[in-house]
Amino acid sequence: MLVELHVHQLGIIDSVTLVFKNGLTAFTGETGAGKTMIIEAIHLLVGGKSDVSMVRHGCDEARVEGRFVVGDEEVILSRVIPVQGRSRAYINGSLATLAQLAEMGSDHVDLHGQHAHQSLLHEKAQRVALDQFAGVDTSPVAQAKSELRQLRQELESLGGDERARVREIDLLQFQIDEISTAYISSGAEDDELRKEEEALGNAESYQTALRGAHAHLSESNTQASTGPTNASDALRSALGLLQGKEAFAVVTQRLASLAAELDDAAAVIRDLAEASEEDPQRLAEVSARRKTLSDLCRKYGPSLADVLEYGRASSERLSDLLGYERRARELEVSIAAANVRVREAEAQVRLKRVEGAPQFAKAVQKHLRLLALPEAVFQVNFAPESEDPAGDAVNFLLSANPGSPPLPLSKVASGGELARVMLALRLVLTQSPPTLIFDEVDAGIGGAAAVAVGKALAAVGKGHQVLVVTHLAQVASQAQQQLGVSKEIIKKVTYARVGELTGAARESEIARMLSGGALTEVAVAHAQELLMHTP
Repeated sequence: MLVELHVHQLGIIDSVTLVFKNGLTAFTGETGAGKTMIIEAIHLLVGGKSDVSMVRHGCDEARVEGRFVVGDEEVILSRVIPVQGRSRAYINGSLATLAQLAEMGSDHVDLHGQHAHQSLLHEKAQRVALDQFAGVDTSPVAQAKSELRQLRQELESLGGDERARVREIDLLQFQIDEISTAYISSGAEDDELRKEEEALGNAESYQTALRGAHAHLSESNTQASTGPTNASDALRSALGLLQGKEAFAVVTQRLASLAAELDDAAAVIRDLAEASEEDPQRLAEVSARRKTLSDLCRKYGPSLADVLEYGRASSERLSDLLGYERRARELEVSIAAANVRVREAEAQVRLKRVEGAPQFAKAVQKHLRLLALPEAVFQVNFAPESEDPAGDAVNFLLSANPGSPPLPLSKVASGGELARVMLALRLVLTQSPPTLIFDEVDAGIGGAAAVAVGKALAAVGKGHQVLVVTHLAQVASQAQQQLGVSKEIIKKVTYARVGELTGAARESEIARMLSGGALTEVAVAHAQELLMHTP
């Protein structure tokens, strides 16, 4: 619901802050006092058109802010209309487009009367309203159409164009052959080849290093020398000096282990040196193989694992394409069956809608007769079944006067008549935005009809927040909250004032509305009697 509204420099309004209550709130006051400007402010909040003429004379811009609360959620909508430049919209303090503001506003407010924001003027909303009343379940249609759409997409993905399919088969076959004939052993093959290529490319330097290391460890030095010629000899000489002496048994054992380990390492180095031979032919083979793998990665990679996965997926796709005729026939049979399910589901929905339409129209028309439209005819129209098998094209028609043909609600000229139709619809329906606003709903009525309109608004107000601009005491007296709008002129400048009316002030305002201005004892007594019956 709309909890708080702040209007600044809009029309004759200087600055007004209003706090609203639940149920029915009535705006009353003399003609021209500024009641409609309050409704205009809310209209701006929910995406209505703006004009620089709305800005108060002598001011740079007008601003409207509204705080809406539904359950635990709160949202603040704002609209700024500058004298120069385009209007600006904000949602919770952040800039928003006018479309976003309108979308958010439509979730919170429905405005009935002279404005074009009435949701029930639109075909979709009318269809939803009828479905709600008649208990129409459209999910089978949605499900059947979803299944049909998926089947058609699968058929299209097979390659419905013969030439395109042949081209794709040729391309896939080439790619699969290129990957399969490469005989990639694993996703790690390139890493293994890289290591081998590095070893082959450095074979000569590896041999020099290995043989030198082996010589230092175990080979004899041909030059004359009085001491050990290599590491092995030196170690064994040290071992010979200490061996047999019990005091050095521990260290002797360690030296013996080192000598054995050294001999083993020397043997390994010798074997590596013998195995590390230059092999230009193998090096060329490895380099060529790595280039082949690199080319594949560039096309299908980035890694060999990705290349292998691409080949697998391409094989599956090729299998689908090669089996096109068989799969296409299967899908065409499934599509035909799905089309039947769609038509059957649509037929059920249309039947339910057509069956429910007369009861819905009767219920709305009954309320219209109570709302001072005694000759009104309300109908629900459908497009021909051949053009609209599900009956989606629902259209509400109204003839307010005898002899006039029923016309779509969007073509009803009278704002008061349209507002009363919307009120009647809301009385029949239970689901709608939390805040409903009725302007001109009491135009051209009085007496018992005025009482009926007031009670109808109060009834809607039990489940929604309802704001109404009214000139009728019978309507205003039904409100849980009455806001009086007046204007005063200070130094030749007009200011609109809005305040809540309670107690004697409300009695006086109701009396003024009853008597046309004169506060007679009879009018006051009548006002008190009306207020005694306020819900």
